Amino acid sequence: MRGLHHPSTNDIDLLAVLNALADPIRLNIVVRLADRAEHPCTGFDLGITAASMSHHFRVLREAGISATRQDGKHRWLTLRRADLDTRFPGLLDSLLTAAANRKENTR
Repeated sequence: MRGLHHPSTNDIDLLAVLNALADPIRLNIVVRLADRAEHPCTGFDLGITAASMSHHFRVLREAGISATRQDGKHRWLTLRRADLDTRFPGLLDSLLTAAANRKENTR
């Protein structure tokens, strides 16, 4: 199996990050990733097909937002919080706050 591409911290592009997070499903994934260190890819019940989930995970990984770790047949996702905070200070916290506020306003 070939390795998964993860851009270096310096190669994380702001437009790629914003484009990836413009999708509500991917933003939802990031909000979930923000609550702890690592999540199994199979642990997300998003109401979409496995192929669609894989696509969203790939977009997040290739944008530099998440990291994927292979463990046998299983894949684990983590949020690259430190890398994002280094590259774009305050961006992730602002996005997470905006997502939480949007959720509060839709209740």
